[in-house]
Amino acid sequence: MSKELEEKRHTKAEGMDKLIDSYEKGISSSDIFTIVNQIFKFDLEAIPALSNATEGTLEVLSLTPRVALHTYLEQCADKVTGAEIRKMINQTFGINLDALSALEGARISLYSKSQWMLQHDEDLFVVHTGIGDVDVKIFQTTYFSEQTGLEELPNDLIQALIPLGYYYDAEIGSYYFSNPTGDAVPDAFKGQTIMAIIKVITHSYSHL
Repeated sequence: MSKELEEKRHTKAEGMDKLIDSYEKGISSSDIFTIVNQIFKFDLEAIPALSNATEGTLEVLSLTPRVALHTYLEQCADKVTGAEIRKMINQTFGINLDALSALEGARISLYSKSQWMLQHDEDLFVVHTGIGDVDVKIFQTTYFSEQTGLEELPNDLIQALIPLGYYYDAEIGSYYFSNPTGDAVPDAFKGQTIMAIIKVITHSYSHL
């Protein structure tokens, strides 16, 4: 991982922690939605709970995001920390805010849950997950093509993705993976995909 990426790790998570700590009299679900939107730039309230999500004894499947967060906060006897809220969000909505924070500066755009979770003008590649996160497609950004003249993924990235199970789908024009079980792709698989892309960027395209 590049030195620049290491320096930017957890910047957004730390910013979230500072905002949460500033609420001396406690924090509401509305506050959390506002903080996530302010720091991470996506709408948490528009994301449904996972089909198998539970938080302690809280069954959240039938609850709206706002009610799920409100109920969770009511169950907390003490003041909650940013880390605890991020854990609840990951377990309930399948969004790992710590991982998103660590990816800031990696030059990878990430589309998940029908929203852009990460996106910057000079990103090089896109990780795009479909409905329910059951499939993933990887493709180059317009910026990457403009800088390199390549209209497809570079060969070194292709060779890194194929062992993970990706293949070229001509209909969508991207390298594609679909979980054969029909479940959301595991976090470990997402991590392998991201690290394969980061390795290629660091080795071949960090100068762009």
